[in-house]
Amino acid sequence: MKRAVILAPSVAHSPRRELALVLAGFSGLATLLTLPLALHPGSQSYEIASNFDAQFSVWNVAWVAHALLVDPLGVFNANIFYPHKWTLAYSETNLGAGALATPIYWATRNPYAAHNLVVVISFVMSASATYYLIRHLTGERRAAVVGAVCFAFCPHVLAHLAHIQLLMTAGLPLGLLAFHRLADRPTAPRGAVLGLVMAGQAYFCAYYAVFAMLLVGFAVLVTAGARRLWHSREYWTTVGLGACVAIAAASPLIAVYGMIQRTTGFSRSVDDAGSFAANWSAYFASSSYAHAWMLAFLPAWHEVLFPGFVALVFGFVGALAGWRVGGRQREVVVLYAGAAALAFWESFGPSAGLYRVTYAIVPGFSFLRAPSRFGVLVALSFSVLAGLGVSRATAKTRVPALAAAILAFVAAAESRVPLRLAPVPAANPAYERLAALPYGAVLELPLYSEQFAYIRVRYMLGSTRHWMPLVDAYSDYIPQDFRDAADVLGEFPTSESIATLREQGVRYAVIHTADYGGPIRQALDERLAEFAPALRRLYADERTSLYEIIAER
Repeated sequence: MKRAVILAPSVAHSPRRELALVLAGFSGLATLLTLPLALHPGSQSYEIASNFDAQFSVWNVAWVAHALLVDPLGVFNANIFYPHKWTLAYSETNLGAGALATPIYWATRNPYAAHNLVVVISFVMSASATYYLIRHLTGERRAAVVGAVCFAFCPHVLAHLAHIQLLMTAGLPLGLLAFHRLADRPTAPRGAVLGLVMAGQAYFCAYYAVFAMLLVGFAVLVTAGARRLWHSREYWTTVGLGACVAIAAASPLIAVYGMIQRTTGFSRSVDDAGSFAANWSAYFASSSYAHAWMLAFLPAWHEVLFPGFVALVFGFVGALAGWRVGGRQREVVVLYAGAAALAFWESFGPSAGLYRVTYAIVPGFSFLRAPSRFGVLVALSFSVLAGLGVSRATAKTRVPALAAAILAFVAAAESRVPLRLAPVPAANPAYERLAALPYGAVLELPLYSEQFAYIRVRYMLGSTRHWMPLVDAYSDYIPQDFRDAADVLGEFPTSESIATLREQGVRYAVIHTADYGGPIRQALDERLAEFAPALRRLYADERTSLYEIIAER
């Protein structure tokens, strides 16, 4: 089969020069749209003082980078919920983001710099992958730039700067590019590439891995129907090879999550997803400055899913123009318009019906919680169709390069969001002292109630200074034995809590005394005095005390 080129390609460039220009251009744009974060990655961070998801992301990326440097085989044994193992898989592993951060973390040992520079890199990766996808489909580089800006910097993605895994969108357009190349010329190497890209997405974001599986599966069926490939042995063999490679390459991750599900029973019911479903107003809500005026006209929304005016307008233009032309252009329109419609339907969750069907038949859905995230596929589909629309519209102008440049500028301008940055918090001296002590597990207090368990993320962030294992932490799954022991441990020090900790081999206790007030603080001081023979104080200031647990009383 010949490679499908819908429109005449632009002036040819050498592949290496083009790649260099693409990476440089999108790196510059990512830097501009994340200013001043990109220029001060080690001293500023997004909502780090108040957003516990942001704190979790920094810890997660830093843990993976740290583990890959000192103990790669132990990367899944994150330093949370001691003495449990495989705890990294209690939530999104972010292995891909951590791997990207490893060189930065090695050079700086700064978890914030490692995380924040990966944030910038994620936009470059996504924009570059989308560029090559649209260029493949249209043969038009200028249109590809516009579509890439529309998707990589769409309001939905920029609204999730605190969630590193949700920034890892590059595998979605890259998977589609690998599929289109396979469909144009089915060969074993192209099937293997498709499988590797699909598996790679799983290591960057499990949510998007499920989305990629659905998206490529839909593309396989649409292409088979449009090109009459139902009986093509070559096509189906290559697709099957891609599926086998994807499963094999992702098998370590699949095995770990499968083990966690079997041993803990962790899963989410289909009805759990109802609270995180989109509503119609979400598709008009945006996080950007340019769209803020629309918010006053909207009822309540639970997510921001507006794709942007450039993507929306030129997406419809591209869909209409491609349908009229027919042939391969119509095939692209059917594929991406159909994907947008199905993702839109899925995003409304169980109450809309389709989500219940896919939950019942698609592996991995029992781990998902937020149907609204399907909105990212709507944004991708509109961006691809916008690339088709821009290529058609600019071809009718006298200066197509200038027209495309203006559209790319507008798409970038309407993507700008407020960056709520805060200075990186100063290191707690107790953690600095802990880092110099012999290795041992740590209990941090207050333990916090079930309702406020997420506050324990700050202990995880603090642990990036010492990397000691933590007894108490926070994740999507919290072990039942920790829940059962929480009341006892939360009253530390007592005879029962000290005995429990010594039995588990816990060596240290960090007490944030400033977080206790009134009668609770008085009771804590009395217990510390009573059990002083069992505790050796290693550090204390007006906010924090560090103790070594030396014996049962």
